[in-house]
Amino acid sequence: MSEIRLERLTGERLQHYLPDLARLRIEVFRDFPYLYEGSQAYEERYLKTYAAAKDSVIVGAFDGEEVVGAATGLPLAHEPESLTRPFAERGYEVEEIFYFGESVLQKRYRGHGIGVRFFEEREAHARSLGRFRWTVFCGVIRPEDHPRRPKDYVPLDAFWRRRGYEPIPGLIGHLSWQDLDEDHETAKPMQFWIKPLT
Repeated sequence: MSEIRLERLTGERLQHYLPDLARLRIEVFRDFPYLYEGSQAYEERYLKTYAAAKDSVIVGAFDGEEVVGAATGLPLAHEPESLTRPFAERGYEVEEIFYFGESVLQKRYRGHGIGVRFFEEREAHARSLGRFRWTVFCGVIRPEDHPRRPKDYVPLDAFWRRRGYEPIPGLIGHLSWQDLDEDHETAKPMQFWIKPLT
């Protein structure tokens, strides 16, 4: 996988790849645990809003000119109250937190260190801004007996802990989307993980 390159996407180059990034998000998030029933139009709108946020970052992973993965980040203050309020209620300064939105990578490219590099790139970006104390992200909470949970499913908890992240007990946000077996959006509980940005 040494031929895979990572690139921070901005400006016209980001605009060029928005449709590919949108398709990638839909493809990866259809799998458990997200089970996301996405639409191309919504995803492109979401990514444009994300790209326009001050101090945000979108990192693309490329095999040649094909985008095979992406990771996003931005100041938590840009996120909705359903994600910022839990931190404020715990006494965190929201302005000191940089939030990782997602990491998505096609299956055949996993297990080769690209996910590690996604974390390194976003942490380096947050550190370069000079005003953040913490990096955080969240993962959906699904019950152990969820009917769509694959028998061979392995949560990413161990991978995240190796990156230096720990879950914050009881610090739960909520995001809404439509599951594959739903006919409308419902709010999903999201467990936050945190790391000091030192």
